[in-house]
Amino acid sequence: MTAPLSSTTPTPTTSGDGRRPSAPRGPLRSLGSLGPVGLVLAGGISVQFGGALAVTLMPRAGALGVVTLRLLAAAVVLLLVCRPRLRGHSRADWGTVIVFGITMGAMNGLFYEAVARIPLGPAVTLEVLGPLALSVVASRRAINALWAGLALAGVFLLGGGGFGNLDPTGVGFALGAGAMWASYIVFSARTGRRFPQADGLALAMAVAALLFLPLGIAEAGSRLLNPTTVALGSAVALLSSVLPYTLELLALRRLPAPTFAILMSLEPAIAATAGFLILGQSLTPTEAAAITLVIAATIGAVRTQTSRTKSGLRAPEA
Repeated sequence: MTAPLSSTTPTPTTSGDGRRPSAPRGPLRSLGSLGPVGLVLAGGISVQFGGALAVTLMPRAGALGVVTLRLLAAAVVLLLVCRPRLRGHSRADWGTVIVFGITMGAMNGLFYEAVARIPLGPAVTLEVLGPLALSVVASRRAINALWAGLALAGVFLLGGGGFGNLDPTGVGFALGAGAMWASYIVFSARTGRRFPQADGLALAMAVAALLFLPLGIAEAGSRLLNPTTVALGSAVALLSSVLPYTLELLALRRLPAPTFAILMSLEPAIAATAGFLILGQSLTPTEAAAITLVIAATIGAVRTQTSRTKSGLRAPEA
């Protein structure tokens, strides 16, 4: 959930005009020895294991409480690192970053409500449908009907022909999170065009945290101040936001965006693994096949869009 799957849309680690923030200095540079593919996979593992940790924290603080802790901790870290400038921005700039923050908060809130009700692997698989749908619509090629069909077949299998094996409320939350993820991609690009480097992301994270704070207090109350809960919530923020953001930033300096997008499409499989190892959530053969179909559809859509971009950039023949 940290980056869009569309190969032509700027990720949160790039600005809309193609500029990328400088790589972190000091010990983080040693992470580059993993190689760009290793960095992306490490980021995906970090995100999904952070999600699994968040599920274990929910009995302490509830889904909305966990989201609040994650957003607050991530906002503090990003604001300290980025130190975004508050002056010199237009009303339209602030409107964009506020909508981006609302979208980010809604995406996280809906997803965490989903994983509180259904296993992590199926939840991420359903969520990925949002970016996939955006990619298919944006491409406007007939072959994308095939990828859409594969994805729908995966969803049908995942639901056992009617989602009888999954909590319907959890399914609805996961699909809502996917819709917000698609909106997140759009407003990430718009914010990147208006704010330098990662300033817009830091400000949007602060907006999301402030908006979610009343919801978290309403659900968890004084439990949010429990030292153990705060520590675990900060760990979720580190694993789900700060660390993957840094790893993806380093990877994108050396990895083509289409390759990055394809690697990101593996997240449902990583999520299913994290759910099994941390939460004991095993998949049936049918659910495993469903996740495989959605991953294949996502990779196909990304490759189709990539080939279209390359053909569009090819010089016309004389």
